[in-house]
Amino acid sequence: MQLLIMAAGMGSRFGGLKQITPMGPSDEFIIDYSIYDALKAGFSKVVFVIKEENYDDFRETIGKRVEGHIPVSYAFQRLEDVPSFVDIPKDRVKPWGTAQAIYAAKDLITEPFVVINADDFYGRDAFMVAKNFIEKNKDVYATIGYKAKNTMTENGSVKRGVIKEENGKLKNIIESNLELINGKINATPLDGSESFNINDDDLVSMNMLIFDTSIFPFIKEKMDEFFIENKDNLEKCEFLIPTELGKAVLKKEKEVRVLDTNSTWYGVTYKEDAKIVKDAIKKLVLKNEYPNKLW
Repeated sequence: MQLLIMAAGMGSRFGGLKQITPMGPSDEFIIDYSIYDALKAGFSKVVFVIKEENYDDFRETIGKRVEGHIPVSYAFQRLEDVPSFVDIPKDRVKPWGTAQAIYAAKDLITEPFVVINADDFYGRDAFMVAKNFIEKNKDVYATIGYKAKNTMTENGSVKRGVIKEENGKLKNIIESNLELINGKINATPLDGSESFNINDDDLVSMNMLIFDTSIFPFIKEKMDEFFIENKDNLEKCEFLIPTELGKAVLKKEKEVRVLDTNSTWYGVTYKEDAKIVKDAIKKLVLKNEYPNKLW
């Protein structure tokens, strides 16, 4: 099993890699805990997808911390890595999204793998769920679903993929902004459709996905379609893996299993969230789920 960590947006979100706030008692970052949990679950390699210009800073800040514990490779998500017919806007700076990020690692992934975001705390149980699924299944994709209540912040709205499932299989993922309003979780779809409420235990996607190498030709095919469809929206469009999977499931092109975890997600969507994350990790350390110093 391999772990693919999407980290191309880290520098921009945190104002530069040097400004990443340590969250653990020995100055660990959230990404350290994901790698530690993956090691405990038996993963054999980490692939970081980053911006090429961040390579030196990323390796010094994060890579060298874990290189002695697990083999590490780096893939670069480049703005120019798109079909030849795409005329990239001069003012486009942001990478093209999570589907392109995964595709950037196509030459480094040789086994079933799990995809995660670099700055999300997923929890040990989620990695064990992924491990158990990979050991028992072949040629099947899956998404790890988190109970919506375990992914919220009281400091504002958060972007989540609301999972619609049937008999343990994905029916659709509705990319939405979720917000606590009067004690209820309100979902506002990013496509502009009508808002709706979801239950606390309804599952949402946190971009923790399980694939095998067949995902790469799938993404290549969908990338051509995406850029043709968005030829008039190249300044803002995003090639997102949950959206592409959702469309493929609706067309019955792919089957995606839905797995659930009891883990609580933690992340810093807003600066006020940092204390919440630090306190949560401190409690986990006190419960001996993690050592006081990871590495």
